Amino acid sequence: MDVFDRYAPFVQDFIYRNNWQSLRAIQAAAGEAIFNTDENVLLSASTASGKTEAAFFPILTLFSEDMPRSVGALYIGPLKALINDQFTRLTELCEEADIPVWHWHGDAAQSHKAKMLKHPSGILQITPESLEAMLLRKHALIPKLFGDLRFVVIDEVHSLMRGDRGGQTLCLIERLSKLAGVKPRRIGLSATIGDLEATGEFLSSGTDRGTVIPRIEAKGTKWRLSMEHFYISQQNQPESSTDVAALPVLDEKTDSAPEHADAGMGYIFEHTRGKKCLVFVNSREECEAVTTTLRSYCEANHEPDRFLIHHGNLSAAYRETAEAAMKDDDVFMTTCTTATLELGIDIGRLERAFQVDAPFTVSSFLQRMGRTGRRDLPPEMWFVIREELPEPRSMLPETVPWKLLQGIALVQVYVEERWVEPPKLDRLPFSLLYHQTMSTLASNGELTPAQLASRVLSLKYFHRISQDDFRVLLRHLLETEHIQRTEEGGLIVGLAGERVINSFKFYAVFQENEEYTVRWDSQELGTVVSPPPVGEKLAIAGHVWLVEEIDHKRRLVYCEKIKGKVPAYFGDCPGDINTKILLRMRQVLREDRSYPYLMKNAVLRLEQGRLSARNSGMTETPLICLGGNMWALFPWLGTYAFFAMERFLKLRCADRLGLRGMDSARPYYIQFTMKVQPEEFFRVLAEEAQVEFDPLSLVYPNEVPMFEKYDQYVLPELVRKGFAYGILDIAGMKERIREWAEDTL
Repeated sequence: MDVFDRYAPFVQDFIYRNNWQSLRAIQAAAGEAIFNTDENVLLSASTASGKTEAAFFPILTLFSEDMPRSVGALYIGPLKALINDQFTRLTELCEEADIPVWHWHGDAAQSHKAKMLKHPSGILQITPESLEAMLLRKHALIPKLFGDLRFVVIDEVHSLMRGDRGGQTLCLIERLSKLAGVKPRRIGLSATIGDLEATGEFLSSGTDRGTVIPRIEAKGTKWRLSMEHFYISQQNQPESSTDVAALPVLDEKTDSAPEHADAGMGYIFEHTRGKKCLVFVNSREECEAVTTTLRSYCEANHEPDRFLIHHGNLSAAYRETAEAAMKDDDVFMTTCTTATLELGIDIGRLERAFQVDAPFTVSSFLQRMGRTGRRDLPPEMWFVIREELPEPRSMLPETVPWKLLQGIALVQVYVEERWVEPPKLDRLPFSLLYHQTMSTLASNGELTPAQLASRVLSLKYFHRISQDDFRVLLRHLLETEHIQRTEEGGLIVGLAGERVINSFKFYAVFQENEEYTVRWDSQELGTVVSPPPVGEKLAIAGHVWLVEEIDHKRRLVYCEKIKGKVPAYFGDCPGDINTKILLRMRQVLREDRSYPYLMKNAVLRLEQGRLSARNSGMTETPLICLGGNMWALFPWLGTYAFFAMERFLKLRCADRLGLRGMDSARPYYIQFTMKVQPEEFFRVLAEEAQVEFDPLSLVYPNEVPMFEKYDQYVLPELVRKGFAYGILDIAGMKERIREWAEDTL
């Protein structure tokens, strides 16, 4: 029996009503895997390929044949907006079969939630944070709500594989399954996955099932892709009369920017009027700035505002206004956004996406471009790469167009190899360990230390956490009154812990933007969101400052004024840029070929960068003299191997090299002065790398590198250990030093 014939009649009717001529490949493959095996299933296919229906057509069919006695399928989505959208789509499909669809998150009505608690059934759609709240606040109801749970569908599974949020999701599914006494199958949905096998392992973590990964032959997709370069604060590029072979603009402009507009912002402004577009940026702050600039151009031209904004810090009303406008075929507006619209919310027919500067990952690039080109149009993305015009006397590293190289490298590794970042699953997640320990204790009530350890450390995501480290954490939490011991010797949540878990912010493990006030003596200099560690530099109020102390409780940074400059890239690592991208950037500088998506300014800027690279030898020799005893090191390493290299130089090699004044533009280059010649430099690095050393020796004295939300409640020595053993890529750094030694010694 083929998959269509196996579907329930109401599913077949839905397909007929929607005039589908045949099942898509992903739907046929999903049906085979869900109907004919008892394994977990990972479905990876392009955006708008029908993955959600592919998973739910067979699930709903199975439910119609044997209705679950509780919630039968749990759908976990990373965004409230994604859940709202899927809620509408699935309700239509389920109405005829009388299978309820519930949604449960912060914006859902209390009456809707109360009804679900009274009659648990059908499909429940939820975010990880709301599932955490449910396990904490409705703990006693879990067996009733999920006693016959058969499927857990995790949408956009790749978005949960970077950082604590994915770990939290796996922990929650395991905890819920144990409480309810069920072993549901897991179905993962994703558009862009690099390593399917590793993702399948991630999906099955903590279960006794394997993962079936149907291989879908993807049809070749045509892209409309362009990449143009602009200098910030320059109304026009530096003049060039050179005729170059370059891509012409993909579409005529439909408006004119004000006379003194920023060139890159003006380019976006001129090509969005009368269109439905997205403008992707890499941070919330930049999102606000770009939207404000584009709106000011409307005002200057006496035009109605045609720009919307959408990011995670906005209220639900603002986000939903933008989503509704994008879905409305009669409204032609452009939305400036961050990663919140990367994921699969149905936002209607979008004509093009703009990307300001390069994103950090191939996955992000593919997701963002996948938001366009629906309804039989090719996906269309216009890269807008911006940088300050290098000064005539700029040092070599500042003459290299790093963002342009990064954009080209992200495109090329996918076009040439179909490569996407693999998951990182070997961390030491102490922040999440604190969170799940507190959540488990709060939901269960009093537990003995052994019971608590058994419930928390048995969660598969904590496989690298030792009993000893957990004991150290519990002692610290007792000392800080986050937990307390009862007269009987059991553990309960303490007074300090109560304050943490009673905040609605407790349910989330991702960081909210919390500002730190920067002070010099008694003077307040301003605020920063993410302060650099002690001993690093910070640029604020037109000067450069050395960070002397950070008070995380009171959110204060104490500084001393120094001379010099800090590269704009400091601390800006929202995505771990993979070493493969840096190596492809080097190859872009080495090769003479052109790329069909580069426009004239980008072609000329790349030529300048290649000329600088050739003249200096920076792509062949990693260490370049900038004059006198000033040097630049180009490691071509990803973010966390680069972090390791910086620290290795400063903490293990600086004295032998006479190295001073280290200044980094992560993850591109490190500038410093030193007293030795290149051969001695590489010899010292090779010798130090061969010595066995504790990764903790690469953590600065008194540094507590807080990367995750709950690190502030974890014993500093555990935070340091998690950073040294779980974040720094020391193996990648050592491999590069070995290569240098082979080439130079």
